[in-house]
Amino acid sequence: MVETRALRVGLIGYGLAGSVFHAPLIAATPGLALELVVTSSGERARQAVEEHPGVRIAGDADTLFARPDELDLVVVASPNRTHVELAERALRAGLPVVVDKPLAATAAEAEHLAALAEERGLLLSVFQNRRWDNDFLTLRGLLERGELGRVHRFESRFERWRPKPKGGWRESGDPRDLGGLLYDLGSHVVDQAVALFGPAAHVYAESDVRRPGAEADDDTFLALTHADGVRSHLWVSATAAQPGPRFRVLGSTAAYVKYGLDPQENALRAGERPGLADWGVEPRSAWGTLGEEQDARPVPTVDGDYPAYYAAVATAVRAGEAPPVTARDAVEALRVLEAARHSARTGETVHLR
Repeated sequence: MVETRALRVGLIGYGLAGSVFHAPLIAATPGLALELVVTSSGERARQAVEEHPGVRIAGDADTLFARPDELDLVVVASPNRTHVELAERALRAGLPVVVDKPLAATAAEAEHLAALAEERGLLLSVFQNRRWDNDFLTLRGLLERGELGRVHRFESRFERWRPKPKGGWRESGDPRDLGGLLYDLGSHVVDQAVALFGPAAHVYAESDVRRPGAEADDDTFLALTHADGVRSHLWVSATAAQPGPRFRVLGSTAAYVKYGLDPQENALRAGERPGLADWGVEPRSAWGTLGEEQDARPVPTVDGDYPAYYAAVATAVRAGEAPPVTARDAVEALRVLEAARHSARTGETVHLR
């Protein structure tokens, strides 16, 4: 008999990540049902019930793990410092698990979780939704069709203008919180670079705390030399009054330049939900350009598709297949982030291979 029951999902955390990204995408995915939300905040509990009628609320993760047979998948969207502990508890309880990025503070911790998941035959995936950004999907297609020739340099910027710190654990200077942009937005740009061009052999980084009152890095640059010779130059910043191009990719026969961020995050923040006819669609005025100097032409942007991540997770859980983003992917990215942190502190180039 074909299994038709929706997979029951327990979501740990209902802050920004849980309420804006994970819960709406889970709820919009055929074959998944948001069964339980774990939050200790009464306000967030009321928000979860209002936004997802019928969802059960638990005040702590112990309640979830006390009855693991009532769930089919756990999603960890709590603060960074809790990721490793909660992911390990889920795996030891026999539950597949999705963890918001970053999976861990170190590659060694990520390696431990990856090995545990493999030992137990369970899915462990990291939520790298930016692989389903419209610009990333467009660039991947251009690369697959060879429209840039051999790529020499990949420039990627995730820049914002937030001159005053907002506070909270994401900007905390406590090393246990993994605050700062290197592990936040840096997790995205590094994952994208490695997904496109393979493992990094050498890493150099510059990381600064620019804003008065800030505790963690808010303006960081990474230079990666990939094993195949491609160089990735990556910027993440909260101090960019005029952001540069999101992507600038230089190849032997053409370049691709794209400004602006994928619209899906703003749509989710505004309360819009996947399933709308224009979900992930970008206007022609925002398209990137492909070509050389004055001969560059607009390139239609592929529609962004965050829902594809959880659709692939649901398929992987049912079929016992690899998830769309693996724990080993996270290990590779964390090696780069650790190397970048060391390089920024010492001024050295770190050789990984």
